[in-house]
Amino acid sequence: MGIGRIYRNYFKNNMFMKILLIFTFIAIMTIVILSYLMISSLSQSIVNKELDNQRAAMESVSRYIDNRQNAVENIARDMYRNETLFSNISFLMENPYAEYVQHRMDQFNVQTNGYSTDALQYFQNVMDENGDIRNIMLYGSEHQYLSIFKSNKQFKQLSTNYANSYIPEVMAMDTKGITAPNVWVRKAADQWDKELYAIRVSINNKQLKNAGQFLVYLDSNGILNALETYKNSYKGSIVVLSSSGSVLFDSEGKYYGKTYPYVDITDSLFDDPHAGQTKSGESMYINKLISTEGGYVVIGAVPKNEIESSYSGVRQTIITISAICILFAVLFPALFIINFANRTNRIIKFTRKVKNGDFAARIDDPREDELGQISRSFNDMLDELNAYIERVYKAEIKQKQTELVALQARINPHFLYNTLEVIRMRAISQGAKDVGEMIYSLSVLFKSLVQQKRNYTLKDELETCRLYLELFRIRYKDKFDYTIAYDAELADKSVMKLSLQPIIENYIIHGIRTERYDNRLSIEIREEDDMLIAKVSDNGKGIDPARLSEIREELENPEESGKMFGLRSVHSRLRFLYGPDYGIEIESRPGEGTVITVRYPSREGTDAEHV
Repeated sequence: MGIGRIYRNYFKNNMFMKILLIFTFIAIMTIVILSYLMISSLSQSIVNKELDNQRAAMESVSRYIDNRQNAVENIARDMYRNETLFSNISFLMENPYAEYVQHRMDQFNVQTNGYSTDALQYFQNVMDENGDIRNIMLYGSEHQYLSIFKSNKQFKQLSTNYANSYIPEVMAMDTKGITAPNVWVRKAADQWDKELYAIRVSINNKQLKNAGQFLVYLDSNGILNALETYKNSYKGSIVVLSSSGSVLFDSEGKYYGKTYPYVDITDSLFDDPHAGQTKSGESMYINKLISTEGGYVVIGAVPKNEIESSYSGVRQTIITISAICILFAVLFPALFIINFANRTNRIIKFTRKVKNGDFAARIDDPREDELGQISRSFNDMLDELNAYIERVYKAEIKQKQTELVALQARINPHFLYNTLEVIRMRAISQGAKDVGEMIYSLSVLFKSLVQQKRNYTLKDELETCRLYLELFRIRYKDKFDYTIAYDAELADKSVMKLSLQPIIENYIIHGIRTERYDNRLSIEIREEDDMLIAKVSDNGKGIDPARLSEIREELENPEESGKMFGLRSVHSRLRFLYGPDYGIEIESRPGEGTVITVRYPSREGTDAEHV
């Protein structure tokens, strides 16, 4: 219901609001789509960059492990190069340590080409030269002796036959490459450090038959050296898994001795980067690097939210710029459209003024666009219309004014006849004592009536009333008195000629009570809003209610009946000149008096008041 009301009030009949709404929708959708595409493109570019950085770090890890595998294989090859050394190593693999010691004594601790031919000293030197080697183990497959060298120069030899150990089975497995240390070998070597990986090389005898195994345990923390260059350029974690899924290296150190949580993902992935979820629902980007020779897999895992944080600033910047673009894309067109709407509304208001009869209105719009041309066309049309009215309708107005003059001409003789009758009666009854004064007032009154003034003011009308009342004050001496009250600022207000005198005359003829000595008449003028109100009050005979109804009905009668010529002439002239809000109102009570209110428009004089 609210949406429908808003549509009816603001959009249904408002073309400019519809244009603004459609343009705003198109602008917002265009900017939003472009912003989305930019964010998607840039974010994918950043994701690819981060994954490439991680893959470069993974390749460094793979190279390091491969180098360590090559180093172990080189150690094994060095054993073959020195025949005496290899003979001693082979003897140690197949005989108890005590017999090896006797064997060495028989050789007098011979050194060849700078290399120690003692197997123990040789492997100890190898461990000293390679700080990441934790254990070196020699296993002889014929008599199943396991010789163990530790980094702290400790050495022990175990007999690992099938009766008391699973080591023969472990060593017999055809496992190549890099693996996790076997639990049985760990137990035999008493090596429980979790951060280890194992490299095994087969040892052949002179007949090129397998004589045993050369097993090296390396510290997984040494792989961190390969990540030193990339520590600030990649995100997430890097893990190295054996072919069986055991964790050989973990850059964060969280998964040693545990099952790597992303195995299900990595098992289903190729070498290319992919996105997936852990069993707990965490979204991840996964990089996978497979070493077929080493038999291990390097896994790079980055949480999506960690990579998203890399481009969150770019995304926020794009969103901010898009919001600013939307603001300007909507604001500036809205200002232009609102300006056109206001100009259009001014034209509409102007047409309504013309409709209501204001032909003097003009549109002030000097611009040269379509609305400016429409405005000038309206102005030209009104100029032609006013010229037509000047030629045609003004003749009819003059005719109406002539009829009003004729109507007024009927009033003046009537007034003069009554006045002369009063003077005549005064001369008969009182002699000629006051006649001079009365004749003087009458002559002044005649002059004011005969004189033609272009602008007839309230002061002029009240002076006429005063002269007329002065005649009757002299006649009735102490029986009659009058007052005229008005603000001096209203003196120049324009009023219709002979609009109050007929009302006073009506009182003198019909309302005054000559038997009383307190006859009184007052004229009060006041201004209310845009209206000038004259109130004529007396304490005369008053008007019977039935007669008062007849008078009121006769005043509103459009047809001339010849009755109440004075009051009706004043009322009809005011209505004709100024409209239905103006005229006279009569209130009266028998025995108490009468109040007649006359309403004029409050304005300065025009030609019409001369009528």
